[in-house]
Amino acid sequence: MGWPGRLFDMRDTLVRMVLLDLSGICYLIFVPHSTRTPNGTQWTLAVLAFVVALATHRWPVVSLLTQAALLVVAIGLVDDFTINQVGASWALLEVTMRAHRPRVIWLSAALLVVVDLIDSIGAPANQVASGVVGLALEVGVPVLLGLVIRTNRELSRQAVERAVAEQRQHQSEHRAARADERAAIARELHDVVAHHVASMVLRVGVARHVLTDLDPRVGEVFDDVHGTGTAALAELRRLVAVLRDPDGVRGDAALTAIEPSALPAAIGASVDRARQAGVTVEADLDPAIGSLDAVRGMAVLRLTQEALTNVAKHAGTSAFAHLVVAVRDDAVHWEVADNGHGGVPVGAPTGGGHGITGMRERVEVLGGRLEAGPTPTGWRVRTVLPAPAEPPARPVPRDRTAPAGSPAPEPA
Repeated sequence: MGWPGRLFDMRDTLVRMVLLDLSGICYLIFVPHSTRTPNGTQWTLAVLAFVVALATHRWPVVSLLTQAALLVVAIGLVDDFTINQVGASWALLEVTMRAHRPRVIWLSAALLVVVDLIDSIGAPANQVASGVVGLALEVGVPVLLGLVIRTNRELSRQAVERAVAEQRQHQSEHRAARADERAAIARELHDVVAHHVASMVLRVGVARHVLTDLDPRVGEVFDDVHGTGTAALAELRRLVAVLRDPDGVRGDAALTAIEPSALPAAIGASVDRARQAGVTVEADLDPAIGSLDAVRGMAVLRLTQEALTNVAKHAGTSAFAHLVVAVRDDAVHWEVADNGHGGVPVGAPTGGGHGITGMRERVEVLGGRLEAGPTPTGWRVRTVLPAPAEPPARPVPRDRTAPAGSPAPEPA
């Protein structure tokens, strides 16, 4: 906003009064007068008008009444009462700009009309006509200018309110669209994916009880498949609940579904599952990972699960994998390397899967960069998760802890 707009701003009344008083002083000192130099009475009335303007700048009606009274006195005592006339007219402008009710404006204008016509009482007709015409400048201009300023201010306020309302409407529509998308995804997960996973878990459970004389190693595989399936089903059901009611969880449930203190046990369960599949896993876990924030903790767990699954699928069940999770300078250094002789994991682009892609997206959300590629002896994937910009605002409830491999609710 430029200085003309600031000049009539509601908050700058004192600035306006100071400028008005300086203008009056300059008029008395520097402007030539047709009759005679301002005398003591004129100076006294002018100084009183200046002081009243400053003292009552917060109360426009009080200022108008006082200036009108000084104008009545000036009309009776001095020949040149321009200073008091301008002071009363400016007070009327302030009332017009700032009055809360229109009735106050018109009563103030009527008062000033009566005061200005005092000088015309008993005067010749031509002088009365001149005084009536002068009211256009003394009363009409302040009222008109004040009404214009009031109208512009009201239009500006309405424009701001409309802009805020439109922004809120856009945000509401955006939230509704996202809610519809989440609901559609939740329906697909519940009706298709969760249904098939529950069916698989149920069939494996039936097979374990029907086939009684199985080789113990086959029984271990069935147990592992059943446990993995029930855990996956629990994750799906929790994800469906988050998609349907994101406000019903605390924080980002898709990332904070595990409590930090449970992270070492969850990673250990993932390592044990890989070992049960035949992969030899050497795990170097920094004890400090137990104090990680939930977001990076969940990322480390998901990265470990995906990487060890890739090792089992592509490096072979006789492969050797080395897992390293270390915390240095509050940054998480994570790496999984195997001796699968350069085999391409399921997430690589040539394989058409989404494992590496999902890992990379998860890492990039946290400000890191995933490196994945062959080595002279196998395959390696690693990343560094930087420290969060600010600590999590709220802790994750203990009942949301879901370490990998823990018992899950029975499929519905």
